[in-house]
Amino acid sequence: MKKDSHILETRELVAGYGKIVIVDHVSIDLKEGEVVAILGPNGSGKSTLVKSIMGLVKVFDGEILYKGSKLNGLRVDKIVKMGVSYVPQVDNIFPSLTVEENLEMGAYIRKKDESLQADLESIFQTFPELKPYRKRLAGTLSGGERQMLAIARAMMVKPKLLILDEPTANLAPKVVLSLHKKIQEINNLGLSILMVEQNAKKALEIANRAFVLVSGQCIYGGSSQELRDVDLGSLFLGTKRLSSNKPAV
Repeated sequence: MKKDSHILETRELVAGYGKIVIVDHVSIDLKEGEVVAILGPNGSGKSTLVKSIMGLVKVFDGEILYKGSKLNGLRVDKIVKMGVSYVPQVDNIFPSLTVEENLEMGAYIRKKDESLQADLESIFQTFPELKPYRKRLAGTLSGGERQMLAIARAMMVKPKLLILDEPTANLAPKVVLSLHKKIQEINNLGLSILMVEQNAKKALEIANRAFVLVSGQCIYGGSSQELRDVDLGSLFLGTKRLSSNKPAV
């Protein structure tokens, strides 16, 4: 897929909670059609970064741009309507609703029309693992199935950009592999994906590029290929620093 124009940029973004700065002058970018990974040790500000993009965290300074339009100060529902969908790490499904009802809830910002049912069936084609369980309560699904449902629900709004926060956290290695393959399939459908991942090595296998956050600052931004050859432990601990720490142009 063509990967030239930027769909998302943060410019010198400063964000956090209350008066506490968690994300400190972070600049990242995502081109259309890319998978970009946000990596870093626990507490580095990865989740805070994506939450700030979605308007869930206070932005103190800097800019967030989606297709050139500023997102700063917009409500979450407005950002979703613009084409950005977000899957949080936890509490990302309605366990007391069925799989099908969860998917219908994912389309809450859309007006009900004939295409809604067609899109529901299309989602089941993308996620055939969920189809046998469409009438089952989501709370009875396995961890991997729940994550697939969360991603599928986010896709019901027909986003252009999908933001995933730690989609494989606490999942078995085989399930992680399956979920990463699913993310690649979704990307091949035309969705740009920004993904926070704790499994750095696996993330680099499917990401075009990556940014590394340490202590709230971006210390690297560039090719996943370069990072595959780096001692990530040293990089995360701050004992190693790479020169390519600026967004791609």
